[in-house]
Amino acid sequence: MTYGRGVVLVLAAGVCWSIMGIGIRLIENANVWQILLYRSLSLTPFLLCVIAWRSRGRPSAAIRAAGLPGVVGGAALVFAFSGGIFSIQTTTVANAMFLFATAPFMAAVLGLMFLGETVRRGTWVATFVALGGIAVMVGGSLDAGRGLGNAAALVAALGFAVFTVALRWRKSEDMMPAVFMAGIIAIAVSVVICASAGFSFALSLHDAGIALGLGVIQVGAGLVLYTAGSPAVPASELALLSLGEVVLAPVWVWVFLGETVKDYTLIGGAILLIALAGNAISGIRRKPPPVSLG
Repeated sequence: MTYGRGVVLVLAAGVCWSIMGIGIRLIENANVWQILLYRSLSLTPFLLCVIAWRSRGRPSAAIRAAGLPGVVGGAALVFAFSGGIFSIQTTTVANAMFLFATAPFMAAVLGLMFLGETVRRGTWVATFVALGGIAVMVGGSLDAGRGLGNAAALVAALGFAVFTVALRWRKSEDMMPAVFMAGIIAIAVSVVICASAGFSFALSLHDAGIALGLGVIQVGAGLVLYTAGSPAVPASELALLSLGEVVLAPVWVWVFLGETVKDYTLIGGAILLIALAGNAISGIRRKPPPVSLG
């Protein structure tokens, strides 16, 4: 794997992840748990096939090797997945994506608290700058009735952060088994909630097709591309390249659906992007940044 090819693959992963916003927007009637169920139903067999191929026909061994950190990370991703879907349904895609981008800062604080990892001074500075961006975005959107969606986006970011720290717990290099476990847990949780709340398991062909497609293309293919390309790219550059997802997602809904962005979102989002870019440039790390799977 060359550096140039790694960059292309990581950028392609960001493009895959960035379609979550427009995918959720195009769904007509399905709610968060129905979308999560169908997306997970396509994600889990896709990842199982990839894990089987990478483990040379021993997927169960690879999944068991993830151990307790994989289970914890998978459970955290269920919060990230459901929070991400709900936030996009209840606030703007730009708001949701910019708030998702706070996950690296949350992961840094959690890593300090639970793993004793050192947090660089530059990361602390970037964290406080990011908090300023969040304050601008959240404060401006409360009047627009989007506070619950913003809260869900922050829950999603926290889920991604816990997922990242869980993988660091035992220095896991492979994210796929944990994401596979997340899919299995998400299916179980969604089935229980849909059954208890009386939500139908049958979706229209339109909604089902989009949700199933998101599982394979947005989450699954994005993860495969990122996993393939990330070893050839320095971690600081991975953090910068990952900003492509945050920038592209609002662009897709603006170009194809005409969803506009408020001034407070642009200002707060710009502050967040500056914080993220500054943190990436200020120090090179060997470990990849948190992956945003939506």
